[in-house]
Amino acid sequence: MAVSKKEISACPIDAMLSVIDGRWKGTILWRLSEGPMRTSELHRTIPGITQRMLIRHLHELVQDGILERHQERSTPPCVRYSISKYGLTLLPVLEEICTWGRKHLALQAAG
Repeated sequence: MAVSKKEISACPIDAMLSVIDGRWKGTILWRLSEGPMRTSELHRTIPGITQRMLIRHLHELVQDGILERHQERSTPPCVRYSISKYGLTLLPVLEEICTWGRKHLALQAAG
């Protein structure tokens, strides 16, 4: 049975997956690992993501403490996102997931 975001699971794997679940969150984090980006810059680097979905995932990642949102006092307003110190602890996990994903894609292509 799936665990909803509102429920708290004692399982550490469920806890981690509840933070990075979503079609685009891994890609967003991977892009931001290169450095802070404006919303529009990030949108251009992720083909296929809608503006609405990008904003939704960014807000969820900020809420979970994974990203930081920086709004500059300018006209027009400029918002940049970066990975928080806490969020940086996810990067080794994402690297391992990426390595496994490459192996899995190769296995599927071979079979």
